[in-house]
Amino acid sequence: MASKLSAEQQRRVEDILQFQRTVEHVAKLVAELEGNRAAKATFIDNLCETIARELSQMRQRALTANIGTLGDVAGAMSVMAGRGGGIFMKIRGLNDGLTSLRMQLDVTLKQAMTPDPKQAPGESH
Repeated sequence: MASKLSAEQQRRVEDILQFQRTVEHVAKLVAELEGNRAAKATFIDNLCETIARELSQMRQRALTANIGTLGDVAGAMSVMAGRGGGIFMKIRGLNDGLTSLRMQLDVTLKQAMTPDPKQAPGESH
């Protein structure tokens, strides 16, 4: 890309990249949960609490950064990870949510990296 991004766009890109790092961290935790389905209940509960906490923090940051529906999806995933229920349902729901988060972040990143087609004052098309 030869064109420059505005300071606001650069900040937004950095925010999105930070969200992507968080999503990948949560994905590793979900993979660990999936790999340890037969582990002791306390281990599974602790892992679910960690996932719920990460997603809850991501939700708060997403709402502050005003990035699409990212906060809504992260919040729903946080609730899913934190509540009781079957481990298989949890894993499936979290994996579906991670896919949704990744798609939203990819689209948002592409939008943020597109230079603004702002025109100089007085120009018209």
